[in-house]
Amino acid sequence: MTSRCQKLAVALGVAVLAATGCSDSTGDSGKFEVGVLVVTMFDPEHEVWLKNEDLSVKVDVPGAFAPVQCNRDRLCVAETGQGKANAATTMMAILGSDELDLSKAWFLTAGIAGTPPDQGTLGGAAWARWIVDFDLGNHLDPAEAPGVPFGFRPVEDYNTAAYHLDEGLVDRAYALSRDLKLADSPEAAAERAMYPGQQGRTPAVTKCDTMTGDDFFSGKQLSDTARYIMEVRTKGQGVYCSTQMEDNATATALNAHGYLNRYLSLRTLSNFDQPYPGQSVIDHLDHSTAGFQLALDNQYTLGKEVAMDLLKNPPENGSGR
Repeated sequence: MTSRCQKLAVALGVAVLAATGCSDSTGDSGKFEVGVLVVTMFDPEHEVWLKNEDLSVKVDVPGAFAPVQCNRDRLCVAETGQGKANAATTMMAILGSDELDLSKAWFLTAGIAGTPPDQGTLGGAAWARWIVDFDLGNHLDPAEAPGVPFGFRPVEDYNTAAYHLDEGLVDRAYALSRDLKLADSPEAAAERAMYPGQQGRTPAVTKCDTMTGDDFFSGKQLSDTARYIMEVRTKGQGVYCSTQMEDNATATALNAHGYLNRYLSLRTLSNFDQPYPGQSVIDHLDHSTAGFQLALDNQYTLGKEVAMDLLKNPPENGSGR
């Protein structure tokens, strides 16, 4: 059977095979061998990697939101699209691609997220131990169901409501990144100062847990609901500190292919999940937060450090230990 690289050699000539990744990143199967797949969700997250890395190998994946872009070091970056439906569809397409060999790959979500102001701060970063779905279950009007805390009943686990990631791998990523210098700005400091307890805080790296929901929420009651759902789904082990829209879908696809123990979720904190005192939820949602660019820059800084380590020193037996 003629491999993809053999076909490219006939069509383009041997001199250009390095630009396609075929020279040293394509195995006997003819597939591009991925070392680390960085998963981004929307253009700004994706573009920071394209700007800083030479990702000249482009792999078109039918059914995916966008082509996967790679370099000769076997670093690849994907963009899934926003929300759980886009993320699940794209990840399943990539994981089933005939052009990519992911059998030894590590997977890293590198994206931005909201945070409750008593947990994180603008520009900070969180490596998730638990990934929990906000949406699954019964969501009731608390006024009509006063006996149901926050109007939430879990009903069942759905097999996708909570994922506990490999603690050894999370610890490794945290140790590699915790002392890296994070971007900050006077504008972010001024925005933090509008929130009680945020005055003087600066970005830092932590380990805590992330909440996935298709609904981009704003408000303390919904933030407290997310905190409660995290507690219920993890049986008290998880600490809610970031909110985003895709990670349960990404984890579900990876779990279906047996790769969940090779997955890291990094979320850098672009905004608070509720308004400051005196601000309306509408103004909060429409406000251009000073944490947005900080979070984009910091997800690349931390994600690159961990991705390079995984490429150079891959953990044994699919575990971070």
